[in-house]
Order: sequence, then structure tokens, then C-alpha cells
Amino acid sequence: MKQLDKLIARANKAIEVAAPLTTKQRKKMKKGTFCGPGRSFPVNDCKHVGVAKAYLARSKFSASTKKKIAACINRKAKQMGCTPGKKAKATKTFKYIELSTEEKQLYSSDIFSATKALVEESIKSPGMELFPINIKD
Repeated sequence: MKQLDKLIARANKAIEVAAPLTTKQRKKMKKGTFCGPGRSFPVNDCKHVGVAKAYLARSKFSASTKKKIAACINRKAKQMGCTPGKKAKATKTFKYIELSTEEKQLYSSDIFSATKALVEESIKSPGMELFPINIKD
């Protein structure tokens, strides 16, 4: 159960880190805090540097604009002394792998679908009781 608690804690931290800035917070920031056009890609702290790096490849900007944004993110990360990690890149390639027959069977099973539905519902309702059935010995 400790492993599950650790995973839940990591997920909660990721949600907290990725929480979008409010319009009020964004308006208070200086223009130089942003790396993208239209005040996009705010990099006001190391947490937002990581978020900006993660979303850069998904953005719909041109390749040349993405390169400028990546250079800005990397420069600001260095200036703020953020923990070195992967540098922001303008492009990202995804590698798809073929699932084995066993994996395909697992993912198409009823128990997997039920578990997935339960997990998704518990994410939507943080106080939800996961095991509402009271089992007596």
C-alpha cells in the first residue's frame, strides 16, 4: 500500500505543479516572464519551466517559433538555477511499440475496464470511497 500512497502523492504534486495560472496572476507578471508570443509559456519559476518544456512540442507554433521559445525557456531555467534536466526542444518524436498478445488481452479484459473506470471516477471525486462494500469475516 505504501507504493500506492507514493503514486497518489506524486500525482497530487503533479496536479499542483501544473495548475494553470489565473488571468489575474498572468496580468501581474512582467512581459519578460513569458517565452512565447501572446504571453504564452510563462516561466516565472522552476515548476513552470518544467511545464513549459513539457508543452512546447505539443504547441501549434511554427518550427522557427518553437526554437526561439525553447532557447528562451532554457536560458531562463539557467538564470533561475533550476535543476538541470532535459533541455527544451522544438520537436519531439514519439516511438510507438506494438503490444504483445497478452497485453492486448489484458487491456481488453472486463476487469481492466472496470478498474480503469473506478480510477477515473476516483480522480474526479477525491473523497470517493474506493471500496464501499463492507466485507464481514
